[in-house]
Amino acid sequence: MLTRVPTRAAIGVATTLLASSLTLEARADDASPWQRDGHSAVRLLAGSRSGAILLGGIAFQLQQGWKTYWRIPGDSGVPPRFDFSKSDNVEAVTVMWPAPLKFDDGAGGHSIGYHGQIVLPLRIVAKATDKPVTLRAEINYAVCEKLCIPVEAKVELGFNNVASTEDTNLRAALDTVPKPATIGDPNPLTIRDVKRDGARNVVVDVVVPDSRDVNLFVEGPTPDWALPIPAPVERSPPGVKRFSFELDGLPPGAKPDGAALKFTLVGPEKSYEFNTNLE
Repeated sequence: MLTRVPTRAAIGVATTLLASSLTLEARADDASPWQRDGHSAVRLLAGSRSGAILLGGIAFQLQQGWKTYWRIPGDSGVPPRFDFSKSDNVEAVTVMWPAPLKFDDGAGGHSIGYHGQIVLPLRIVAKATDKPVTLRAEINYAVCEKLCIPVEAKVELGFNNVASTEDTNLRAALDTVPKPATIGDPNPLTIRDVKRDGARNVVVDVVVPDSRDVNLFVEGPTPDWALPIPAPVERSPPGVKRFSFELDGLPPGAKPDGAALKFTLVGPEKSYEFNTNLE
């Protein structure tokens, strides 16, 4: 049986389909295709094109039971490496890191990283606001279950849309990045004090609301510092959770006195970064 569709209705249907296709096209323009390997996938996300400072992201998908690593991997693991040098009209790219998790590494230690889905926000500075921006990234990372597998991916994406469909996802990712804080500030979750206990030991006192579980990570002034993950101390003073770590993993010739340390304090809801110089 042949069914006739009125011309006006047909035009309406066509218009709806065209609008839907444009929406899908815009959505595709705001995210590069997934680059997949056996256990993970990675792609770029583009935020709205407005001004010289752009917001983008690197999205990872990891299979159940697999993880990848933070900018410092902990006792074992490989941190991701990014090369944006082949981008067009890009002055600089800053990778921002959501608060990480701590995992057993299977060898008696702990690694630091992510599982499931994660977006690393990118702060992108364009050279010229009136010219097209294309971000090209060569990404080297590792995915690990019991063994680690290196992955290489090359992805690229143009920043084309004034209003990006990925803005909400990128803002949500930004909210998971630890916020700058100062030692001794009045936040409910904060570092109260950092002090030396002898020549090799550092003690960090953390104020934690409701005795909740928190993780503390420390970085040295350069990436070749490999300081251990601070460990909770069994007997802490009232009202604080005490952590300690040894001044191990320093590069040859480096001295800890006055060293610029970065502490990342990760709570169940909020996370903070603290910069201090070691006494």
